Amino acid sequence: MTTVLRPHAEDLYAEELAILAKGDDRPRPPGWRLSPWAVTTYILGDGDQITPKYIGPRRIVEVAVATLATDRALLLLGVPGTAKTWLSEHLAAAVSGDSTLLVQGTAGTAEEAVRYGWNYARLLAEGPSRDALTPSPVMRAMAEGRLARVEELTRMPSDVQDALITVLSEKTLPIPELNEEVQATKGFNVIATANDRDRGVNDLSSALRRRFNTVVLPVPASAEEEVEIVSRRVAQLGRSLELPETPAGMEEIRRVVTVFRELRSGVTTDGRTKVKSPSGTLSTAEAISVVTSGIALAAHFGDGVLRPADIAGGIVGAVIQDPVADRVVWQEYLEAVVRDRDDWRDFYRACRDAG
Repeated sequence: MTTVLRPHAEDLYAEELAILAKGDDRPRPPGWRLSPWAVTTYILGDGDQITPKYIGPRRIVEVAVATLATDRALLLLGVPGTAKTWLSEHLAAAVSGDSTLLVQGTAGTAEEAVRYGWNYARLLAEGPSRDALTPSPVMRAMAEGRLARVEELTRMPSDVQDALITVLSEKTLPIPELNEEVQATKGFNVIATANDRDRGVNDLSSALRRRFNTVVLPVPASAEEEVEIVSRRVAQLGRSLELPETPAGMEEIRRVVTVFRELRSGVTTDGRTKVKSPSGTLSTAEAISVVTSGIALAAHFGDGVLRPADIAGGIVGAVIQDPVADRVVWQEYLEAVVRDRDDWRDFYRACRDAG
């Protein structure tokens, strides 16, 4: 068993990728490890040997894969927790066999992360040369004909974002210091992710946005779909983290999903009661985190069964981001909605205690 905490997708699912490659006789774009059909099958699963990596509309995945087969870059857009990063990683693993050519966007991301940097010891000793140059993940992807991933594109400063314009439009990366350029080889493309809900967002310039084909990832359409996503991902994380075996706790997963969906939408599942929404996003990713933490509590400090007390603290922490306003929202929701549900009395008491 690997000792790596979080294996890359191409390593974790190497067997599935090998199965698809062996039986894949469809046309493959230049530089691709699999055909677009096989990439889509890898992402969505086949109900047999290939497990689903993304649960959502098939057409969204098909559009994303088809975009990568053209000269247009792909922008995965959506609110936090809609599996943008997850889908980006698996697309890169299936198309290029390498999901590690990654630029993580932050407010402090420098232009060198997109273009190139320098080994200053060699630069001072030898002057500008290819040996002194430190390629960025984007430059490496261009040279090797692979997919580059840019995470949280809208968190990067605008001038750093615009460093991508020449790469995406001309498929070249100039190196003025050497009077050279790196030209993209076939198979190169860029997958970027972005959301416009978090604070600190830098809007994309119209020039840059035009160079992306944007695919919007929706929140799960139904509670059942979200429950399936949470339960699958929690099971995967449990195996990866080697958590002790704990019963699935589907009832508690459904409660977490129900609470998050009702607070997100501002209305209860039956449509009868309006509720206030807190300041946080309460995404599917946060629901996964709450349940995973609850399983760890149940396994190490409980009786091994996932119970309301194990998830209550996580829910309260996820909901109450603003200690004043969100606490009022949560208390009103508990008293007006949760308390009146007969089969939720243990959950109500656990949340009251945790709050």
